[in-house]
Amino acid sequence: MARTWPWQRVANSARHNQQTLRHSPLAEISGALGDLGTLLPLMAALALQGSVSLSSTLVFSGLFNIATGLWFGIPLPVQPMKAIAAAAIAEGASLRDTVAAGALVSAAVLLLAVTGLLRRLADVVPVPVVKGIQLGAGLSLVISAGSGSLLGNLGWFEHPSVFDNRLWALAAFIGLVLTQRMAPSSTPSGHAGGPLFLPYALVVFVVGLVISIVVSALHAHLPHFHIWHPHIVLPHWLDSHAWAMAIAQLPLTTLNSVVAVSALAEELFTPSLLSSLSSSSFTPATSVTAFGCSVGAMNLIGCWFGAMPVCHGAGGLAVQYRFGARSGASVVLLGLVKLLLGLFLGETLLDLLRIFPRSLLGVLVLAAGLELASAGASLNTYSHGGNDNTEEGGSYTSIQKRERWTVMLMTAGCLLAFKNDAVGFVAGLVCHGAYRLADYLEARRSNRNRLRRPGHGESRALLS
Repeated sequence: MARTWPWQRVANSARHNQQTLRHSPLAEISGALGDLGTLLPLMAALALQGSVSLSSTLVFSGLFNIATGLWFGIPLPVQPMKAIAAAAIAEGASLRDTVAAGALVSAAVLLLAVTGLLRRLADVVPVPVVKGIQLGAGLSLVISAGSGSLLGNLGWFEHPSVFDNRLWALAAFIGLVLTQRMAPSSTPSGHAGGPLFLPYALVVFVVGLVISIVVSALHAHLPHFHIWHPHIVLPHWLDSHAWAMAIAQLPLTTLNSVVAVSALAEELFTPSLLSSLSSSSFTPATSVTAFGCSVGAMNLIGCWFGAMPVCHGAGGLAVQYRFGARSGASVVLLGLVKLLLGLFLGETLLDLLRIFPRSLLGVLVLAAGLELASAGASLNTYSHGGNDNTEEGGSYTSIQKRERWTVMLMTAGCLLAFKNDAVGFVAGLVCHGAYRLADYLEARRSNRNRLRRPGHGESRALLS
């Protein structure tokens, strides 16, 4: 097989991005905005308390969006490291502690990637466990959408304002339900006779942005021109809080941001889909090694400038795909916008982020969770081992299907119960191992019974 050089991969990816964007521009733009429900609230909360630099976060996450879009050629998200973000918000962590935690996680993931241990982990982890991680992460997003920071504390009319309440959330939810069949198909939109497509995420974001600008104008808090002045931040490498946050984040990053993303990318971006989107021969890099190196490089660069710790995520990939994105063009466009905002507006955007309606963000987070959780539906129908299984589940028997569902639900259930990816992962492995042990013992017992039947050597009775 001929070797593909880095510049050739970037050229092929750029050609694929360009052709997809030309055929379906609205879908790519809508898909780019799909993951903002996860990004905006965490980024705003961290920036408002000084745990990250907003301008540096926008600049570097924008650069990373552009780089990953050009390299991978798929709508790979650049989103906050959620465990670190949650701990930093709860404890009021300093800027140096937060970036140190992100860098420590990235160094570990990068080491696992370059040594090949990540690839071996992905090879040995059973598919039902990976699906359980995806299902659990999706349901976690659904639960977080109803939390107090988003939809939980909303009133019906004037809480927190007439522009942000349960009526707006209800309207956004009804819009989400009504547009379920208006999602883009596997073929480029715009073709004659193609399905109706409504860029739901784009519409919701524009409505929220208009509301934020109007409210900001009424209070004289509109963003203004402010050039980014980068400054070096020395992370607190030895601080105990940084290490505690990093240890909590490492299983989530390894499993959901690398292993689960790799599995989901291979499932979503099949050769038939890619060939229908562009005439160029393009194969995305979906290996766990590539994703691990990407996560490691991003934070080991951005941490020195106070940028928010970021990673990839199966939830972000699922929701960007759900809202229309089919190529890296979507995240390249998003990255360009973030880069310009960080360079020329920076910290002046804080008030605008603070005002953005939680009712609309909460519904976007809900949509992201539902889309990721739905990945579990293909557990017994999708071909994971290279064999093209039939719609009824291929070679899986009814007992095997039930056992695979049990392993997936055990993984997801323990993840949700203990709010820890590592606990869910171990529980799923134990459940899977128990079934395999039962198969082994059953096979041995069947073999012994077969040997003891008449006509099988010394096991035959002497007096018969």
